[in-house]
Amino acid sequence: MVHQSDVAVNILFLCTGNSCRSQMAEGWGRHLNNNGLEFSSAGIEAHGKNPRAIQVMAEAGVDISGQESTIVSPAMLDQANLVVTVCGHADEHCPILPSGVRKLHWPLEDPARAAGGEDEVLNVFRATRDDIRERVETLIRELVYRAHP
Repeated sequence: MVHQSDVAVNILFLCTGNSCRSQMAEGWGRHLNNNGLEFSSAGIEAHGKNPRAIQVMAEAGVDISGQESTIVSPAMLDQANLVVTVCGHADEHCPILPSGVRKLHWPLEDPARAAGGEDEVLNVFRATRDDIRERVETLIRELVYRAHP
């Protein structure tokens, strides 16, 4: 008999360009997880990694500089148990998910669209980083509880 706790849980964060919000979510997932969950991210397109996202995550002690900006593939969707869209465009253009793959939507504003001076823009990135951390922490707690009620 296979127990739910014996099955890996793969979480895929999906965004438009896989440059910022989904990268931060993947980074937090990998950093905060000690429960056997697997985290990855991808985009409808690949825009490269946003240097400010890398900077503000490093300020919080999380190195996302080695993560890749990738385009979502059918194989990624097949491996996922849960897809979390982190922007409206990705939610609206999310590919059809394989049977049994659950989807969540987090309507996060794009910090890359922030206006103002560098300090103001970085503060928007930091607020997004902190919001994503809280969401990922909650998600991990919920997934672990489901596996071990």
